[in-house]
Amino acid sequence: MNHLHYARETINMAEQALDKLSQTLDNTFNQVVELILTCEGRIAISGVGKSGLIGQKIVASLASTGTPSFFLHPTEAFHGDLGMLKPIDVVILISYSGESDEVNKLIPSLKNFGNKIIALTSNKDSTLGKHADYVLDIAIEREACPNNLAPTTSALVTLALGDALTVALIYARDFKPIDFAKFHPGGSLGRRLLCRVKDQMQTRLPITLLSTSFTDCLTIMNEGRMGVALVMDNNKLQGIITDGDIRRALTSNGTATLSKTAQDLMTRNPKTIHQDEFLTTAETFMKENKIHSLVVINDQNEVVGLVEFSS
Repeated sequence: MNHLHYARETINMAEQALDKLSQTLDNTFNQVVELILTCEGRIAISGVGKSGLIGQKIVASLASTGTPSFFLHPTEAFHGDLGMLKPIDVVILISYSGESDEVNKLIPSLKNFGNKIIALTSNKDSTLGKHADYVLDIAIEREACPNNLAPTTSALVTLALGDALTVALIYARDFKPIDFAKFHPGGSLGRRLLCRVKDQMQTRLPITLLSTSFTDCLTIMNEGRMGVALVMDNNKLQGIITDGDIRRALTSNGTATLSKTAQDLMTRNPKTIHQDEFLTTAETFMKENKIHSLVVINDQNEVVGLVEFSS
C-alpha cells in the first residue's frame, strides 16, 4: 500500500478547501472582527467533540494576542457554567452541521441573556445558522476521511478561520511583540522581550586610563573576559578598545604597537545604550552596527555596565 499517496491526497484536499475558504469569505468576516473589537466583555467559544477541541485552540490564540476569551463546554454550561457569561460577552458557537444538539441547546439561554452569537457552520439554514447574529461559512466539498465521516478537512478549515480572526485582530489592535511577551512571561520569547539591558549587563567593568600601556590593556581585557576595555578619564568615558582595535593596530604598526597607550588604541565616541532599554533593542542595535559589546549608561550619562551580544 502506498501510504504517501493518501497523505498527499489528504494535503491536496486541505489545500483546495483552504483556497475555497479564502475565496468565499465576505463582509460578514469584517463585521465579526468589528463586533469583537467593540466587545466590552470576553469572547466565549463553545463546541462539542472535534469542534470543541478546535474551539479551545482558537480561545488560546485569541487570549494570547489581546482578546480576552474562554472556552465554554456546552454540557457543563447546563450545570452551572452559564454563570460565567455576562450579557456583554460575545459567543462563538461551532457546529459543522449546525444541528449539534448540545450546542443548539445553548441558544435560548444566550438569547435570553442578550449575547451576540457568531456561528461557525457549513449550513446557514441550520438551526444554529438561523438563530445566529453572524454566520461564518466553513463548508467543504468532502472530508479527507475516505468514509467522509471523521472531521478532517472541516476541522482544518475551522482552525484556519479561527487563525484568520486572530490575525485580523492582531492587525486591528496593532498588537506588538512586547504585548505578546506580556502574556508569555514564562517562555524564552517573553523573557527576551521583557528583559531590560540593566537585567543582563556586566557591571564589573574592564577599565583603563588614557595612559595605560599596551600590555596592561591586554591584561585588563583578558581579565574582563569580554574582549573589550573601557578608557576612562575622571570617571568619563573617552573611548573603547576592542579585539578588533588590537588586531588593526598590530597589522598597521607591528611591534611598534607595544609602545602604544590606551589613548592611541581606543575608538573614540563609542556607541552607548540606556540601561532601561529593552534587551532586544540593544541586540538589534548591535546587529545593525556589527558590534558585539555596547556601553550602558544611566540618566546622568554615567557608565554603569557593558552588554554583550553573540550572533
